[in-house]
Amino acid sequence: MPDRDDGRAATGAAPALEVAGVSVQFGGVAALSNVSLRAEPGVVTGLIGPNGAGKTTLFNVITGLQHPDKGTVQLDGADITRMGTHRRARLGLARTFQRLELFSTLSAADNVRVGLEASGRATASTAVALLGRVGVGDEAASPVSSLPTGSARLVELARALSTDPKVLLLDEPCSGLDERETQALGRLLTSLAAEGRAIVLVEHDTNLVLRVCGMVHVLDFGEVIASGTPDEVRRNPIVQEAYLGHADDRGDGA
Repeated sequence: MPDRDDGRAATGAAPALEVAGVSVQFGGVAALSNVSLRAEPGVVTGLIGPNGAGKTTLFNVITGLQHPDKGTVQLDGADITRMGTHRRARLGLARTFQRLELFSTLSAADNVRVGLEASGRATASTAVALLGRVGVGDEAASPVSSLPTGSARLVELARALSTDPKVLLLDEPCSGLDERETQALGRLLTSLAAEGRAIVLVEHDTNLVLRVCGMVHVLDFGEVIASGTPDEVRRNPIVQEAYLGHADDRGDGA
């Protein structure tokens, strides 16, 4: 069995998050169709697919920004399908966004303190420590508006961690990061999962996803077209055709 520290081990535990048969219609368009997935504690679960596949819509359903037409969402065995976003957050759900959702006029540390307020831990030292954990501790006093996109994304991650979530949803956290920063983020995700969190990662950098995830689900046109370990997904001919490209076309072995 793989070492749990690589983020890949199957824990055998009950899922921290379970999505079952979720469908969402926007007019006559099926944004999601009968989507099901599980995220276990201690595992990074990947969600990949082309633009428009429904990944962000699924995150919106999980966090309560979008109610499904069909299906359920459970957090630690509790049905949260119709629950408000704030209640879900208090139960241990946190996310980052594809489009940054930060207070641009506040410092990095003050952005994190906003999240800490909810848990009663809103101290400057805790905020700085969280920023240091994600690799931007030196930017604690900087206004978010002055930070490059990659650093701002790490501030948003620190704020998401401020509530000490059981389930962490990350929507394209590598956007704006260079290769060195992406490698560091991969190590951080592995570390966060090893502490017992369930992490669901939406990311276009498939090399990162296939490297750090224990389970990967592939969405295309709102449907899950494949699920499995990174190696299983990598070899799946349907996934290669729809998203990854054929092995002899990729050049990077991904």
